[in-house]
Amino acid sequence: MKSSAKPRHFVDHAATTPLRPEARTAMVDNLDLANPSGQYATARVAKKVLEESREEIAELLGADPIEVVFTSGGTEADNLAVSGLYFKATGSDIVVPPIEHDAVLKTCRHLEKEHWARIVPAPVDASGRVDLEAFPTLDRNSTALVTCMWANNETGAVQPISEISALARKARVPFHIDAVQAAGHVPIDFHSSGAATMAISAHKFGGPRGIGALLVRRDITLCPHNNGGGQERGLRSGTQDVASAAGMAAGLRAAVSDMQAEHDRVKNLTEQLTHAIAGIDGAIVHTTQPALAGHVYASFPGAEADSLIMLFDAAGIDCSTGSACSAGVNRPSHVLSAMGVSEPEARSAIRFTLGWTSTQDDVDAVIAALPETVMRARKAGMA
Repeated sequence: MKSSAKPRHFVDHAATTPLRPEARTAMVDNLDLANPSGQYATARVAKKVLEESREEIAELLGADPIEVVFTSGGTEADNLAVSGLYFKATGSDIVVPPIEHDAVLKTCRHLEKEHWARIVPAPVDASGRVDLEAFPTLDRNSTALVTCMWANNETGAVQPISEISALARKARVPFHIDAVQAAGHVPIDFHSSGAATMAISAHKFGGPRGIGALLVRRDITLCPHNNGGGQERGLRSGTQDVASAAGMAAGLRAAVSDMQAEHDRVKNLTEQLTHAIAGIDGAIVHTTQPALAGHVYASFPGAEADSLIMLFDAAGIDCSTGSACSAGVNRPSHVLSAMGVSEPEARSAIRFTLGWTSTQDDVDAVIAALPETVMRARKAGMA
């Protein structure tokens, strides 16, 4: 009997992108390996796979193998970087844009509440990019660190990383980059970036969920979050997940190998979708260039984002209201608020993100569903 289920169209790649076959194969091939910290032959086999995975990730991201510290994902990597740098600093100021992911913002707020940190906002302009002319003055005696994402998870806006890095380097202040959305999608050279630390997450580029890495420059000292066996330069003690590390390396290799072709293909699909959204009466597209190829973030004033999501879901389309790391809680985007977008417009914003599995059929399905979905959501009104 043939299934009558409606086909699904996944357009939420910024939340997670499907596992690449290369990553799946690498994981399955290494699932039965021993604890890599052991002193016997089978442990040495596991250790070899772990270190080869580390070496490959380092090579693909312009880092040294010793600078790759495996974590459980981007959130842990950001937490370890921000708090780890802060606790080793003499200053107490943390310079942070208001558009950062909660993994960074909430870590900063925790340090402010519990450990005497002072948050110094780095303002953004109406496009959602850091305003360099309004960037705070840095002082190595008072500034503990600067942190900024490479590309925004909601709008896709690419940030002026090189310029911020230069400011931090001139002041001799450590700079952390959240590259969770960027890794595997844009060329990254950790050493050239000038960053002290950089966070990445495997499931954003087709690797497995539950693993990421923090790139930590050789000369940088961090305060670890947990203590134990001393794995990962003593920064992340605990038995390493070798199969996931192998899957992460394979996924990143595939993403980097296909990067330019995928960028061009996805950008073409995204431009079609953006054009269709712009044709909806009253729609506001918040994503502007330069941005990641697959992002389209838009508001449909008069419609509640929750209503739009439910209607798209019923039409077989998976999209989101913004960050998917907020435990299912929908609220006006802090990113849009920082950009000066009004609350009603922010409450009507949804995000479409395309990736390596996206097809013309996916985009055609969204475009076909758009007019009726927005009309019905607007009829339902704002809560």
